[in-house]
Amino acid sequence: MGMVITMKDIFDCKLLIVDDEPELRRMVNEILRREGFMKVFSAADCKQARRLMASEKPDGVILDVSLPDGDGFALMRDFRTESAVPVLFLSARDEDENRLLGLGLGADDYITKPFLPRELTLRLRAVLSRTYFPVILKQTEKPVFRLGEIEIDLNSGSVTSHKGQLTLTAKEFALLEKLYENRGNIVTGDRLCQAAWGDDLYGYENTLMVHIRRLREKIEPEPSAPRYLLTVRGLGYKLTGADVI
Repeated sequence: MGMVITMKDIFDCKLLIVDDEPELRRMVNEILRREGFMKVFSAADCKQARRLMASEKPDGVILDVSLPDGDGFALMRDFRTESAVPVLFLSARDEDENRLLGLGLGADDYITKPFLPRELTLRLRAVLSRTYFPVILKQTEKPVFRLGEIEIDLNSGSVTSHKGQLTLTAKEFALLEKLYENRGNIVTGDRLCQAAWGDDLYGYENTLMVHIRRLREKIEPEPSAPRYLLTVRGLGYKLTGADVI
């Protein structure tokens, strides 16, 4: 991974912008430098991006979907074979299937053009902070509980059923912990996004839905007909039926 062990703060991160529009690369570069990021590199296509990925080992990538010599999603697959560097997709495409595909490949976030400079910098800082400067959790015993026949241990972030053991991702863990803390009560989208991304729901609706769907695939016997992680339409989500072990 491109992380520099001696990074003192978030602005030490090296960033790579991959987009075929020169004006957009210039604008994003300017936005990032104005924010305080001084180590910013740019690539106009997949070939340049791969070269810079190898030579500079960036700590974060802002990646377009449509590139002249390939597809951003395919480039993401290449990155994922060698690095866990956080990636934020930046694209004019706004269809849900593209969002889902990008997130399914392991992208950390997705923002669409046109965007507000502040939205880009807030999303990027949130992604980098989660990866390189996580809040140190208090070493307190976390609950172990059951949802029907499924056992969930929040100490290890594991889900155990007759099918075997699965591990929660960091975002799934944050969402489930917040839902468990408020079990039996509705948790709004804003509160869930604050727990997982340190931000409110604005722009995260589809991202939240993707992670809720993935979480259901791990904790629900029938993810398409959830019994425990319920959607309360127009309000948020609710965890029911949790039995403490």
